[in-house]
Amino acid sequence: MDSLTQLTLGAAVGEATLGKQVGRKAPLWGAAFGTLPDLDVLANPFLTEVQALAFHRSMTHSFLFVLVAAPLLGWFLRRLHPSDDVPWRQWTGLAFACLLTHVLLDCLTTYGTQVFWPFSDVPVIFGTIFIIDPLYTVPLATGLLAGLWWGPTARPRRLANGLGLALSSLYLLATIGNKLWVEHVFETSLQEQNLPHQEVFTKPTAFNNILWSGIAKAEDGFYIGFYSLLDDDTHVDVRFVPANHHLLKGAWTNPTVQELRRFSRGYFTVSRQPDGSLAVHDLRFGRSDLGLTKTGRYIFTFRLTRGPNGAVTGFTRTDPQIDARSDLIHRFVQRVRGNESAVRPSS
Repeated sequence: MDSLTQLTLGAAVGEATLGKQVGRKAPLWGAAFGTLPDLDVLANPFLTEVQALAFHRSMTHSFLFVLVAAPLLGWFLRRLHPSDDVPWRQWTGLAFACLLTHVLLDCLTTYGTQVFWPFSDVPVIFGTIFIIDPLYTVPLATGLLAGLWWGPTARPRRLANGLGLALSSLYLLATIGNKLWVEHVFETSLQEQNLPHQEVFTKPTAFNNILWSGIAKAEDGFYIGFYSLLDDDTHVDVRFVPANHHLLKGAWTNPTVQELRRFSRGYFTVSRQPDGSLAVHDLRFGRSDLGLTKTGRYIFTFRLTRGPNGAVTGFTRTDPQIDARSDLIHRFVQRVRGNESAVRPSS
């Protein structure tokens, strides 16, 4: 999730854990620990792009890190705040709860989290919530901020913060239910259209949990479509996107290509650029036009670089500018509301 949401979650969890005993120190330290795992990006200047892709959401987002860091942070806070007379195990509990909730929340996004690092680099990806979702963050922040108006021991303070945590957690449960239903819809629609496929990946679109996109792996490409919970029926119109994996012939087992294959979980296409180079596009993160036109570019695009002997030596990531035209945003909102004509076939 975005940094603001993780900071807010950490603060709310910290407040719920030790707010009554240590006052505002609890949400402040909770906010810090809720942000801590994402500081792995500070290592990026010292890593290649391939290494940075593998490192993000690995060590600092693993269960091992939580188990090791929590008691160390608890010891640090006990030494830093001796006058609070809070035992080490309670400070450790605060750190553990904040770090663990960060990791678990990230597992619900599309990017994936290597919770079993270093024993496995396979990320846990549930894909039930977009990385920025106001319906999750706003109740959480409202409960936290409302509660801070009262003193540490005031019952309304605990009730307000607890209500914010409860509502946001119920919303997360609702997103899981939405995910299960949407997967059923996509599977059923593909079968009714006699479109053979291996598996389906579904995810919510930007800033909401109503409009979902689905990607079905086929033998030589992918079927991609949209479904809104507000649609009149469960038929999903899909477009076919060729995989073009044959373009990577000779480089399929190259370490750089292997890392991109691992990261994308196989949901990628390959294209040849005007200069003759190859680009790998991760389909899971969508396009700059939200998939609504024919002119968008894939948000996660990795242009392969080659050495003097022609072998792939790495990649550079290109970030297209998001198309934020008012007419496109209007069409997106209309598609969320169930207007299927708002999406035009796109290549």
